[in-house]
Parts: sequence; structure tokens; C-alpha cells
Amino acid sequence: MSVDRKYWVDTLVRIAHPVLYALAESRLVIDMPVELKGGDRCDYAYLEALGRTLAGIAPWLEHGPHSGEEGEIRARMADLARRAIGVATDPASPDFMNFTQGGQPVVDAAFLANAVLRAPHELYELLDEKVKDNLKSALLATRIIRPVFSNWLLFSAIIEAALARMGVETWDRMRVDYAVRQHDQWYMGDGAYGDGPDFHWDYYNSFVIQPMLVDILDALGDQFDDWKSIRIRVLERATRYAAILERLISPEGTFPPIGRSLAYRFGAFQHLSLMALREELPIEVEPAQVRCALTAVIQRQIQMPGTFDDAGWLRIGFAGSQPEIGEAYISTGSLYLCTTVFLALGLSSETDFWQGEAEWTSRKAWSGGKVNLDKAYHDQHFKGG
Repeated sequence: MSVDRKYWVDTLVRIAHPVLYALAESRLVIDMPVELKGGDRCDYAYLEALGRTLAGIAPWLEHGPHSGEEGEIRARMADLARRAIGVATDPASPDFMNFTQGGQPVVDAAFLANAVLRAPHELYELLDEKVKDNLKSALLATRIIRPVFSNWLLFSAIIEAALARMGVETWDRMRVDYAVRQHDQWYMGDGAYGDGPDFHWDYYNSFVIQPMLVDILDALGDQFDDWKSIRIRVLERATRYAAILERLISPEGTFPPIGRSLAYRFGAFQHLSLMALREELPIEVEPAQVRCALTAVIQRQIQMPGTFDDAGWLRIGFAGSQPEIGEAYISTGSLYLCTTVFLALGLSSETDFWQGEAEWTSRKAWSGGKVNLDKAYHDQHFKGG
């Protein structure tokens, strides 16, 4: 295992283990602190922690090695993940999670559904039959929630995509169709979508929009001809947005603190890691330079004092403990979206991503190296300005 890969595995386990272990032991409500800026998020925090943790760890559980030191660690984490799903979806469990009360459950049930799409064998097929039924029931129960007219449409859609993957014949094509078509209309140009009708300068194209569009259309894009056409456009835009994200990483491994949800830390680079996992990075971006850039970002934020509490739980902040970074919808559970930066761990250690050293774009630029010019992506289907 390369030095960087070992660091990624160790860091992912450091973040994810407290959540999965506590839940597998039916102790998440007891053990997990719920840090808040204001309001009461306790009804949501636990499903947030589970869904977001699994969404990030899923590709490694599904495609990681089955032998050696890393294989042993992966197997233990996979077992904890399946046990955690069992506890979270069991109505008789003290840690049975809220899938129906308020609006938030549709968000984090969606991240759980995304995890199933990313690891269908490890996180669904290997479940006991009773747990499979409970998981389906939990996801189906979220249908009573009306999503906000924004990126939330994708939460309902990806739940339906997971239900389809789990063999539920009554999966709702309308929820998927509405989300996919609407986001196609919300495309703003040069690889970016609006969050609803308006464009927001934040990282929601990476936190939610582009990864979920890609995963939904991967699962269901062959259902209808127009979905096939949209999928082509989505993937072209996804490639462009990956290029932009890579250029946002400074030579020092920092990135601009713009927009909301900064407490998700390096989850801002979920989409870049996803495109590396898919081996669909822009042609001018070497896989190794993405690994080196993401490693720098992870190290920069993880090493900040106060990132974890004394028991190993994440604390609200962008660079260390910064309670003021929290927002009304942020709690301890929300923070685990940061695990999505580790999606590329689903790549074999033999792939180019894990080989050698390479400077990322801003590091080349600021050291006087040779840099490829950046060019806007022009989508022939886009009718905007």
C-alpha cells in the first residue's frame, strides 16, 4: 500500500469508525455528541451521520482489497456498516432512525440510498433478508416528504434509483424524471448547475448535484431515450466541473471558503474524487495530480487542532473547531459528508491514480511550471448566456 493510500485509509477509518461502531453496538444515540449552532437537530443528526458516512466509504467497501492489511480493515468496516444499517432500520431498535418526521430525513435517506448504489453487494446483497426488507421500508417511508424546489429534488430521485436497484418494481419514475429534467433546465453553463432557478457560488455542485445526477443516470439512464441524451450532457458537464474543482486547490492545499456548508470540509471535492474513481477526469488532468492535490487538502484540514473531540467525533468547523461556521441546519451528523472525498479509494492500488508524484495545476502555476490554459466548456444544448 502506497504512503498516500495508507493515509487515506487510515483517515477514512478514523472518521467513520466512531459512527459505524457505535451504531453497530446500538449506542449511537448514547455515544455521539450533537453539536449545534442553534435549534434542535437531534431528530436528524443520527441519520445524517450514517447516510453521509456510508456514501463516502461505499466504493472502498465494494471494490477495496479482500486480502492483506487493507483487506482486513475493509472487511471489518464492511461488517460494521451492515450491522449499522440493520440497527438503523429496525423499528424495535433503540437507535431506529427518523425517516419520516420533518423534511430533513429525505436528505440523509438519499445519502444512504447513494451508498447502496455505490456498494450494492456489500451494503445490500450481503444484508440479511429482514434487514433488506427494513431498508426498503425505511426508504419507501420517505415518500411522504415533499422536497424543496432545489437540489432536494435529487434526494427523492436517488432514493427511487436505489429502490429500483433493490428490485422494488413500484419505484417512481416520475420522481426521477422530474429531478433529472429540472436540473437539465437549471444548467447555467460552463459545467455548473443552479441550486434551483438561481446560481449559488458554493460547493453544492460537488456536495450533491453533479454526483447524484451521475449516479442516478448510471443506474437508470437507459430507461428512456431522453434520459440517455441527458446522461451524455451530464457526463460532459461533470468532466468540466472536475477540471474547475482541481484548479481551486491552492499550492498549499487550501481552497476558497465560499458559500454555505463549509463545515462539510473536504466533502467539497466529492465530485472530483468521483470523476477520478470513474476514470473520467479531464484529459489534461493526470490522475496522480488529483491524488496529490486531494491529499494536501485532507492533510491541511485534518491536522488543524480541534477537528475532532477527545472521543474522536468531528467538531463543527472548516479549519479546526469553529462553531461560528455552523448554520441552522448543521449538526455533528452533518459533518460526515466530508467522507465523500475518499471515493477514489474504490480504485485499485495498481491504477495510475495511486502511482507516482505530480503537481496539481495551481502548484505548477505558482512555481513557474508549464500549465495548460483553461477554456470554458460550451454545451451545444445550453440556451443561456
